[in-house]
Amino acid sequence: MPEPLDAALTEVRALLLDPALTRAVAAGRRRGHRPSMVRAELRPVALKAGARLQISTSDGSRPYTRNVAPGPEADAAVDALLAEPFGNWHVETADATLQLRVTKSGEAQVHRAAASRPAAEPGGHDRAKEYLLDPGDPIFAEIGGSAAKRRQVDAFLRALAATLPDDLTGPLRVVDLGCGNAYLTFAAYRWLAQRGLDVELVGVDVREDQRRRNTELAERLGWADRVSFVAGTIADAVVEPAPDLVLALHACDTATDEALARAVRWKARWVLAAPCCHHDVAAQLRARPAPAPYELLTRQGILRERFADVLTDALRAGLLRLHGYRAEVVEFVDSRHTPRNLLIRARRTGTAPTVAQRAEYRELIDQWAVTPRLAALLPPLPSPGTAPDAPVPDDVAAAH
Repeated sequence: MPEPLDAALTEVRALLLDPALTRAVAAGRRRGHRPSMVRAELRPVALKAGARLQISTSDGSRPYTRNVAPGPEADAAVDALLAEPFGNWHVETADATLQLRVTKSGEAQVHRAAASRPAAEPGGHDRAKEYLLDPGDPIFAEIGGSAAKRRQVDAFLRALAATLPDDLTGPLRVVDLGCGNAYLTFAAYRWLAQRGLDVELVGVDVREDQRRRNTELAERLGWADRVSFVAGTIADAVVEPAPDLVLALHACDTATDEALARAVRWKARWVLAAPCCHHDVAAQLRARPAPAPYELLTRQGILRERFADVLTDALRAGLLRLHGYRAEVVEFVDSRHTPRNLLIRARRTGTAPTVAQRAEYRELIDQWAVTPRLAALLPPLPSPGTAPDAPVPDDVAAAH
């Protein structure tokens, strides 16, 4: 339920100046306003001169860090930050976590929870294992907290962190296509919200029972106003407005192609897709002899299947480049945990494909006589020398 903004910011102020503060982040902007900085982070540090409150801010091009002493200096610095029209505050203390989002009407939507773990000593160096999402976070009590799941969540969040710019501001609209039981969906929302971003996330899955289950889980976590679910196919589910970020994690076979095609048609700024099985191109390779001198690559069944995986994802990345994306294929999680460990990571640039890029793609599909499913799902390529639509500016908020 919305609360008066002044009262909520007074509560935030008390937490920021509390000796039990462990970390706080301010980001985003209120409707019709723009802060003088894109992000601010506060945390306690222990210096030779004594305890200090470290304040790190960014104007979008370079960071600034200063350490202020407790008392009037810290009070003034905190008051100055609270006067900025940030849209989101995330504050963690040894005892509690508070998330504040300023609504379009100028009220405060506040979520309060108990602390997920004891606070570390200020400025401590406990680096045994740094997770982007604390393994003790209450979210794991809901989605399952096995060590394997936490590793996969952490690997995914690191890939997401490497994709999004550090100075990203909101609002940010995310769609997870083929979300299944949505544990990575919820983890993505949790981490993005902790960065202080104003996030709306929609999960799509073909099963109605999954939609009901995931919706109930969002309600238990207190996120139902920000995380919602739709039952439908990846190709046809109604998702409006178009997302900024598209996720498609372990969508089977050509479902990954359907997800990539929707992302391109939406002109999504970022795409993260972890393919699962690769049957389509593998079946085409089985149906005809390999071009010389590559018969050894496909003569053995296991080698043919693995080569089909590589060829499929190479063609997907190539097609994304032809449609105005910078695309790369990276390792998603260590192969010890899953053999399906590749991730297609793409960022929309709007750059026109070069003649060489067109030629290398055409030569590859002609040589192997394959027709990628993604090629049939994507819009026609622009004429040579014609660029796709210009990319969205780095400040997402500027585009809304």
